Amino acid sequence: MFKPTPNPPESESTSPYQSPDSKKLHDAAERALDHYLKPSASAQQSHKPSTMFQVAPDQDNESLLAHACESLASASIMSSDIAAYVDSPQRHTILAIQQVIMLAELAVNRVLDNYEIQQSPTHN
Repeated sequence: MFKPTPNPPESESTSPYQSPDSKKLHDAAERALDHYLKPSASAQQSHKPSTMFQVAPDQDNESLLAHACESLASASIMSSDIAAYVDSPQRHTILAIQQVIMLAELAVNRVLDNYEIQQSPTHN
C-alpha cells in the first residue's frame, strides 16, 4: 500500500531557538527554572525564626514537655476525627500523619518519665 505522505513527514531541520519568539520563551523558561532550582545567595542565608510568638524563657522543661505532650495528644485526636470523614488515599495520609504525631507523643512522654525519675528524691 502506497502512502501519499512520508512517515514521518519530511520537514526542514530548523532549530526552535532560531526564531526570536522561541528564543524569548526559552530564556524565560531558563530564568524560571533558575529561580526555583538555583536560589540566589540571599535566599540561602540561614533562616531567622519569627519573634512574633515566643515561649517565655523562664518556663521550666517539665511544663514545656507536658504542654507539648498535651498538644500532640490533641493533634492525634483531631487527625483521627478528620480521617473518619475522608476517603482513601487522603485517609491513609491523614492516618500516617496521626502515627507520626503518636510517635512524637511517645517520645515526649518518655522524656517526661525520665525527667520525673531524675527529679525524684528517692532516686539514688
